[in-house]
Amino acid sequence: MRDELFSLIYKYNLRPNRDLGQNFLIVPDIIERNVERAELSERDVVLEIGPGLGVLTKELAERAGKVYAIEKDRRIIEILRKEYAWPNVELIEGDAVKVEWPEFNKMVSNLPYQISSPVTFKLLKHEFERAVLIYQLEFAERMVARPGDKNYSRLSLMVQAKANVELVERIGKGAFWPRPKVDSAVVVIEPKPGDERIELDENLVKALFQHRRSTVASALKKSAHMLGVDKRKLKEVRNLLNSVPHSGKRVFQLGPAEVKEIEERLRDEGIIGAPHP
Repeated sequence: MRDELFSLIYKYNLRPNRDLGQNFLIVPDIIERNVERAELSERDVVLEIGPGLGVLTKELAERAGKVYAIEKDRRIIEILRKEYAWPNVELIEGDAVKVEWPEFNKMVSNLPYQISSPVTFKLLKHEFERAVLIYQLEFAERMVARPGDKNYSRLSLMVQAKANVELVERIGKGAFWPRPKVDSAVVVIEPKPGDERIELDENLVKALFQHRRSTVASALKKSAHMLGVDKRKLKEVRNLLNSVPHSGKRVFQLGPAEVKEIEERLRDEGIIGAPHP
């Protein structure tokens, strides 16, 4: 697997594009474990973001019924089309953040780090069964952090409102070529049952986490403009903001259900508008 990768690199004189986050995974055991974690069968349709030189794609194609691989780099697309003739793999050229995703039920990817956040939030807007993704370690630790942890953030809250997440493996820099500057980690994401998912107002979450160490009441006052409350109106609603649920808690201590309570109170009082359908 590793020899195959470097053979292609030398054959095409390929220089990885760091601007696109091209760090190729070269440890077969990690690839094998991630494929196993995805629990693939012929009924599965897999989405892969950033297939690189096809090392993971090949393993996915052997186990899944269909694989869609989205790649932004035209050089990579051309190499994959020349080198492989997978009957069940469809290559999609484009930016994974911008292009429309095909229907899929599982995602397995070594994600380019600079698009980790938008891809994760886009993933959570789709219906799927399981995702096995490699992230920068720091990003992964924020995804799985619990309320009150030092790494707990807007990302933690928004992900855990809709999904169960588990950091299952840490990966050192030497597992990639070229070596990245940071360690990585594997995260498994499984959507919560529909009745357990919590839809949160993204503007409210951003407003709160702009001041994650402040109390809820203080954070809402400092970020009132993000909710459409101008300075003149702020005086009128100051007492209301002091009395919202969990007003005395620090923002980084809030779980999804508590943020939802705050949202509902602000919506009842007309501070924020009705949710989009």
